[in-house]
Amino acid sequence: MDTFGSILDQLALSTLRYHWQTVLTSTFLFAIIYECSRIFSPVMFPKTFQFFKGYNAPNWHVHVVSTVHCMIVVIGSFFIFGNEELGQDRVFGYVRWAADIYSVSCGYFLWDTIVAIYFYKYQGISMVLHGAVSLSVFLFSFRPFVNYYGAIFLMYELSTIFLNFHWFMDKLGWTGSKIQLVNGIVLLITFFGARIVFGTVMSYKMWSDVIAVKEDVPLRYWIVYGGGNIATTCLNFWWFSQMIAMLRKRFPSKETAKHS
Repeated sequence: MDTFGSILDQLALSTLRYHWQTVLTSTFLFAIIYECSRIFSPVMFPKTFQFFKGYNAPNWHVHVVSTVHCMIVVIGSFFIFGNEELGQDRVFGYVRWAADIYSVSCGYFLWDTIVAIYFYKYQGISMVLHGAVSLSVFLFSFRPFVNYYGAIFLMYELSTIFLNFHWFMDKLGWTGSKIQLVNGIVLLITFFGARIVFGTVMSYKMWSDVIAVKEDVPLRYWIVYGGGNIATTCLNFWWFSQMIAMLRKRFPSKETAKHS
C-alpha cells in the first residue's frame, strides 16, 4: 500500500489513496443497477420492450444508470457548496466525505467509458471520449484541487435527470403529451438555471480563485480544466438552443399548427 501511495503522490493524486475503494465499489454498483434494469424494466414496461431492437434495450438501461448517478451527485453537490471548510479554501480545500461524492462520479464515468467502448458501434468515439475526459476531470480533483467548485459540474446533472425523463417518455409513447410538455419546460428551466446562469457565474469565480494561486497550479490542470470548462460552456449554450428548437417542433403554437 505504501508503494501504491507513493505512486499516487508522484501522480499528484494524493487523496485518492483514501477513495479508490469507493471508486471501484461505485463502478461495480452501477454495473449492478444496469443488470437490475435488464431484469426488471422489460417486466415493468412490456409494451415498450416488445418493440425494442438492437441497441434500444441497452440504451434504456444506460439511461437508467445515468439517472441514478445524476440524482446521487446532484444531492451531494448541494452539501458541498454548503460546506464551510471547503468554502474557506475553494481551490485546494479537502473534505473526505465530499471527495467520496467525486469518487462516485469517478466510478460512474469509469463504468460509462467501459460501456461506451463495449457499445462503440452504437455510441461512437464521442461517447468514449466523453466518458474518459469526464473521468480524468474528476480524478484530478484528488490532488486535491477545486473540491469546492467541482460541485458545479455535479450540479449540471440536474438538467440531465429531466433530459433522461424526456427520452424515457419518447420510448413509452408519450411524445407530445402534456406530461412531456411539463417535463420539457422543467428541463429548460433547470438547464438554463444550472448550466447557463449558475455554471457560467461559478466558472468565473472558480477561475478568479485559481488565477490568484496560479503559481501552485500545474500546467496539466490548466489544460484539462480550462479546456473542459470552455468546451462545456460553449456546448451548454448550443444544447440550450437545440432544446428550444426541439420543444418548438414537438409542441408548435396553435397559430403555427393551423398553418402547417
